[in-house]
Amino acid sequence: MPDAEPGSKPTRPRAPLLRNWISLSGLLVAVGSLFSFLLLFVLDSAAHLANPYIGILTYMVAPGFLITGLFVTLLGALWHRQRLKAAGPLPALHIDLSRPRDRRILGMFIAASVCFLLISAVGSYKTYQFTESVQFCGESCHTVMRPELTAYEHGPHARVECAQCHIGPGATWFVRSKLSGTYQVYATLFNKFPRPIPTPVKNLRPAQQTCNQCHWPREFVGDLDRTYNYFLGDRTNTPFSVRLLLKVGGGDPTHGPVGGIHWHMSISNRVEYIATDKARQKIAWVRLTDPLGVVTVFREPSFTNDPSRYEIRTMDCMDCHDRPAHKFAAPSDAVNLAIALGHINGPLPYIKTNAVYALNRPYKTEVEARDGIATFLADRYPDDPRIRRVVPFVQQIYADNFFPAMKANWSVYPDNIGHRLWPGCFRCHDGRHRAEDGSRTIANDCTACHIILAQGSGADLLKLSAEGQKFKHPEDLYDPAFQCTDCHTGGP
Repeated sequence: MPDAEPGSKPTRPRAPLLRNWISLSGLLVAVGSLFSFLLLFVLDSAAHLANPYIGILTYMVAPGFLITGLFVTLLGALWHRQRLKAAGPLPALHIDLSRPRDRRILGMFIAASVCFLLISAVGSYKTYQFTESVQFCGESCHTVMRPELTAYEHGPHARVECAQCHIGPGATWFVRSKLSGTYQVYATLFNKFPRPIPTPVKNLRPAQQTCNQCHWPREFVGDLDRTYNYFLGDRTNTPFSVRLLLKVGGGDPTHGPVGGIHWHMSISNRVEYIATDKARQKIAWVRLTDPLGVVTVFREPSFTNDPSRYEIRTMDCMDCHDRPAHKFAAPSDAVNLAIALGHINGPLPYIKTNAVYALNRPYKTEVEARDGIATFLADRYPDDPRIRRVVPFVQQIYADNFFPAMKANWSVYPDNIGHRLWPGCFRCHDGRHRAEDGSRTIANDCTACHIILAQGSGADLLKLSAEGQKFKHPEDLYDPAFQCTDCHTGGP
């Protein structure tokens, strides 16, 4: 220290306020979070799809750590300043690279900084990749999303990433997804989510902006030949099959005749409706605008309300294909398939009825369900060793379709394809929606959508009829005045 001038007070060297472990730790956190923010910002900006969880990490978590690091740095500096005042003058920090000790410390600091930044870069990129994965969407919130993940893995869209349907491209939905993702994180952390997760999803973007990215809307599908296999609830589990010609048709006149089921999505027609319930299962009002611009309004007799008081929705793919990736099988359907595939032994007396009954019993936990199914079936077939092979398959059906913790199963999620277990097509095509001028009703003719080519079992399935057959209920219980859902409830 140079000598002070005569008569002047001795000067105190300026002490480095950040020279303490608290401030250095804060600086380390601040630098790392700033680096992570910049990297995540670049990745988020360059991504082909907006991911709300990356947005949360980029614009909330990383800045949060940055602010925390700076606050800790300031706190350490203030604390160190008080120490310096109490301790008196201290020598100033001086680095002399001619000294081996200073060179070693500087080298170690540079090496540690490079390693820290490298680890931050790799960690940020791996975090980005993880949040893009299906595992993150389905497993991070294990209890909440487990039903949807399980159904997704068994569905036809199992190779489509969640973000492609639930978010998709575009700046508008980019922002919406971030807001939605932020609330979902809050709801999960503080256990504020409903059980089961309600549907339909209110903030799901239109199907034309997601489904149509893969499913070409101008394609003409035509007619599809499908056979549906069922087994009755009698002693012999009698098989009963229905072979249908589904008139899927198309909605683009440049690729085929407009007609069939996909007539509803014709670019020349506009179908709008009012649903009087949250699940959109009760449709009371329909407005059709045809290619010539003629508007026809259909109402149920009991709906005399003013339509302007309700939400008027334009029909799209999701109004029928409402469970495209997260479908839960009803017990009767799942057992029918298992018997048809030979997983459940058809010759076992009443196995169809007993297996469905075992699945439909109330269980509080999955463990209770697994044990209850095994005990119930073992009691029904105490002397038949074949039941030991059947039990694991029935237990697996439950594990794939029933989730007690989330109160999720097929019965709380309507499936609007068809009309056997849910109203589906009959929400409008029930013969009760009449035009306001009384001139006509919405078609209630089954042959408008499908033709029964054959039905029954064995030789009956070989008796094909190009003109179609009248439906014959296998137990002579069919009455045209009733809908299928009046009896078919998915249970025994």
